[in-house]
Amino acid sequence: MRIEHYFRLIQKSVESCPANCQKLHMRNGVFVDSSTLYWCKFVDVEITEDRLMYVYQYMDSSDKIVFRYDNTGHQKKLGLSTYPHHEHEGSEDNSVPSTAPDLDTVLREIESLVRLP
Repeated sequence: MRIEHYFRLIQKSVESCPANCQKLHMRNGVFVDSSTLYWCKFVDVEITEDRLMYVYQYMDSSDKIVFRYDNTGHQKKLGLSTYPHHEHEGSEDNSVPSTAPDLDTVLREIESLVRLP
């Protein structure tokens, strides 16, 4: 896969953001309830999309973490079955096993959580 193709896939996800999204860019999004998604991925697209590192952090309007998906190695001591993939639910200290979601999956999860004003 060429990097240009990968960027087009990301742009498609950004452009198809649900109506409850006020503004979504290539690195973050702000939703109608003032909640925010910050995300970053380092990928190798030489053959297929290989995510070397990713983080999707969703925070409420008061900047409290709602969830964060990542694959950094800081949770190795927990022995999670999906290591290094994990999710922080509600706080930095609450890590649970998780698959590695893509941006579309994260946006659908946020859509179910956003409270319309």
